[in-house]
Amino acid sequence: SVKSTKASISQSPTETTAGSGVMGFDALVDFTDRMSPLGNADAYECANLCVTMFSDLTRKITMQNIFHDGGFSSMGMSNRAMAVYNKNLEECRDCK
Repeated sequence: SVKSTKASISQSPTETTAGSGVMGFDALVDFTDRMSPLGNADAYECANLCVTMFSDLTRKITMQNIFHDGGFSSMGMSNRAMAVYNKNLEECRDCK
């Protein structure tokens, strides 16, 4: 029998019916998708992770928070976002 792994999952912002009612949520989803090296994980990918977490494959994982966010939490900035920031910094070199 499979025992609970006692872990949590920190999911990317995920487009849902409930989320669509939150003001600015689309901008948050877009921002995190651009900042994450692998992009946001969608609901289907999160469901697959949940199934895996309840399988025997993870029976020794305990007291962990699994970041399922395309690298957002570790990376901080994708190459694409860095290029945009650098372009804007060059344009505003003399801006005050």
